[in-house]
Amino acid sequence: MAVDVRALQVSSVLFFATLVRSTFGFGEALFAVPLLVLVIPVQVAVPVAALVSVTVALIVVMQDWNKIHARSAGWLVLSTLFGIPLGLLLLKTVAEPVVKGILGVVILTFATYLLANRNRHELKNDRLAWIFGFSAGVLGGAYSMNGPPLVIYGSLRRWSPQHFRATLQGYFLPASLMVVVGYWITGLMTPAVTRYYLLSLPGILVAIFVGRAINHRMDARRFLTWLHVGLAVIGAVLLVQGIRARY
Repeated sequence: MAVDVRALQVSSVLFFATLVRSTFGFGEALFAVPLLVLVIPVQVAVPVAALVSVTVALIVVMQDWNKIHARSAGWLVLSTLFGIPLGLLLLKTVAEPVVKGILGVVILTFATYLLANRNRHELKNDRLAWIFGFSAGVLGGAYSMNGPPLVIYGSLRRWSPQHFRATLQGYFLPASLMVVVGYWITGLMTPAVTRYYLLSLPGILVAIFVGRAINHRMDARRFLTWLHVGLAVIGAVLLVQGIRARY
């Protein structure tokens, strides 16, 4: 029987993307869609990634619902809804290289600052959650990149690795569901999307449980370091993308 090389490539990308997401609670968007579009059309890659996001979030919420900071997740989701329209406006009116370049500089600078001052700043409550949720909505509406403001917020709140992972999925579950519904309404949920998703599902499930095991073995200090390094990488990638697209 012939091996479906393309399906194998898609499954491999989604396995590693899910492993990153399940371990740290975010980060799969950094390489999942860019790698998927190398082998399948973007109209297929993006909905597949959205289905995977819902799957990861749903299972993690079912696994660790008691570790979710429900109040924090609620404020973040609510304020995100108000940020999405501004993100869509940016997408239509501001050149992508400019937005990516500015965003890259801001994220890289903030991540570097957090790495150098890990123990100096902490948010004691959720009074500022709306700022981070609104920012996540803006970035999500513009470039489907909700993660960075949420990571910054979780690290400033000093959530443990387990609470960080679970609470972010409490945010991503309703957010990703809304995206999937939108794709379904607009006809992007095609048979090809369903096929690649179902073929990748066994690996996705394995990656979710492996990621959970890794997450639960991380100490808080090391986890925060990895979070900030991940943010710095995202910022650097966005900055490079912005510069390359501009010149």
